[in-house]
Amino acid sequence: MEQKRNRSPIPVVDIFAGPGGLGEGFARYPYQEPDSPKFQIRLSIEKEIRSHETLRLRSFTRQFPPQNIPDLYYQVLQQTERSLTERMHDLFEKYPRQAEAAEREAVCAELGNRKFKKVIENSLSQAVGDVKDWVLLGGPPCQAYSLVGRSRNRGKKDYRPEQDHRHFLYQEYLKVIATHLPAVFVMENVKGLLSATVSNKRIFEQIVHDLQNPRQSLGKTGRKSGGVKSSYRLYSLNDSSQLHMFGEHSNPDFKNFVIRMEDHGVPQARHRLIILGIREDLAVDRIPMALAPAEPAPVSKVLGDLPRLRSGLSKQEDTCTEWLKQIARATRSPWYRNLGKEQSGLKLAIKKAVSEMKQADLDRGSEWIPHRANPVYLKHWFSDRKMRGVFNHATRGHIPEDLHRYLFAACFAGENEYSPSLKDFPGDLLPNHQNVRKALSGSLFADRFRVQVAERPSTTITSHISKDGHYYIHPDPSQCRSLTVREAARLQTFPG
Repeated sequence: MEQKRNRSPIPVVDIFAGPGGLGEGFARYPYQEPDSPKFQIRLSIEKEIRSHETLRLRSFTRQFPPQNIPDLYYQVLQQTERSLTERMHDLFEKYPRQAEAAEREAVCAELGNRKFKKVIENSLSQAVGDVKDWVLLGGPPCQAYSLVGRSRNRGKKDYRPEQDHRHFLYQEYLKVIATHLPAVFVMENVKGLLSATVSNKRIFEQIVHDLQNPRQSLGKTGRKSGGVKSSYRLYSLNDSSQLHMFGEHSNPDFKNFVIRMEDHGVPQARHRLIILGIREDLAVDRIPMALAPAEPAPVSKVLGDLPRLRSGLSKQEDTCTEWLKQIARATRSPWYRNLGKEQSGLKLAIKKAVSEMKQADLDRGSEWIPHRANPVYLKHWFSDRKMRGVFNHATRGHIPEDLHRYLFAACFAGENEYSPSLKDFPGDLLPNHQNVRKALSGSLFADRFRVQVAERPSTTITSHISKDGHYYIHPDPSQCRSLTVREAARLQTFPG
């Protein structure tokens, strides 16, 4: 499926799309040449309403040449006092043709739910029709496969893996392949899928088997005409010495499917299973290139251009003066005074951070901040000259005790280049929680307060970051806070 000069962009369908991160990467490739895209998103399917709204809005912008996205788009985005639905209505009313195209492309539907079966089938037929060379993207929801999800499920008295429909959502992906036979598919999931079992059988081995011959696995007979085959060769995209065509190996090492994103320039230590499937009639004598390694992208380069903010105070008066007063108490507290001589550098760093806070006039940010973004890393990917501001850059509130813990943890990370575990904290700073005592004895939660180290990629950013603020502490101690939504999005490489 080679791209020829003047050829139309290759169609892409993205299912289980979420807010469209995987599709965005294809749609903007190569991002250095925005006027010459190599791929075109024809269809995105997602069941969550808010993610679907994002898909529609991104689809709307793609109906225009990048330099001709209307000014009204930027204006309505800034009206954050109104809901996104209301703002999108105004925008779509002004540009009905582009809005209609976005509505066709972004479909809110649940794969595997019979209620949406006809809508999904019609949308797929309209998107790819009789096109032979197109790409399918997506990954079934991962809650049933992730280590955290499986741990949570084990705590449910009546939980039975074989009765959890999420274990079998990959079959919906399989059905799309079997019915429409894309030239290429990319399937993504959490690495916990490697060890997930149902009825004492590893589900990943079954998935690999099914993906090689999707029609056969589903009991479909017959072949498509025109020389299109219905079988696939599956590849890993790790280094070239480990590229596997998983049909010719009796004992393949499935761990080769795991891609360490930080090894390829992504500013996040995100490890994901990536399966590349190429239709048999196209795969002959064609071995895909391995992903090229790249220098690690540190947090500081990705977030350094964003406005500096202070955190808030929860459960009490929240003003900058009161915030400074609460933090300044740190240098008069027993835990600070009791830091030993071997921690003199840390003690000095804490004192310096408090001094810098007193001199700065920081606020808590907002859902929209006028600001000229100028990122050092992937500038043309992250910044849009017409945006003239930053979205979703507002901080959370914290209790004063947690502010002291954040201050200590961020300064510790700055001095030692790694985030402290609970055993590194002064005793007076430890929370009075039972699980803290378990952590100190060697059990879980030893990294309850986790700083994103400035000169390293971040740890994995999860979808429930709002519940885990302690795991996402900003590396700059003079801001003394957890990451904002915009910072988390940057680390996940969402543009904007």
